Amino acid sequence: MLNLNFIIFPELFTERLVLRELNADDAQQVHLLRSNEEVNQFIDRIPSSGIEDALAHINKIDEYVKNKQSVNWAIALKGNPELIGGICFWNFDEANSTIELGYELLPEYHHKGIMTEAIHAAIQFGFEQIKAETITAFPSANNIKSVGILEKIGFKLDDGLYANTHDGIDDMLTYILKPDMLVSKGK
Repeated sequence: MLNLNFIIFPELFTERLVLRELNADDAQQVHLLRSNEEVNQFIDRIPSSGIEDALAHINKIDEYVKNKQSVNWAIALKGNPELIGGICFWNFDEANSTIELGYELLPEYHHKGIMTEAIHAAIQFGFEQIKAETITAFPSANNIKSVGILEKIGFKLDDGLYANTHDGIDDMLTYILKPDMLVSKGK
């Protein structure tokens, strides 16, 4: 059974990063992230239209967190609270103790090991605190960078046991990770 009963929102820390709760002060950065063409090229969503749209998204995420439908972190560098990306667990499947991983990062922070570091922190939390038995991820087959990060960490392409929950997106791959599959840690 998944453990989603957090009294205080769980902040996570790595060598370089803080994974913290999203808040209204992040609206400008959320807008930049969700309106960025490079970030959005593999995500089926309407780009952010401005600060009000970003605030609405933050409020929606806050409701998901309160209703135990998601754990959604802002990614920030230690010593600088500015959001540079996001990482979350959602699509909780209590019956199978499975959670889905999602993530995004501003392009100027790509190729620095930041997302690998953030994913390691999140999956450790997912297995140890949420008590997930399986973590899934659904990257676009065309998102070679994302697929590479997942495979580096130990995610394996699924053989059909786990359903892709993203109807209408044709090129999504299904990757799974179980605790004994982790192969690397760090940057």
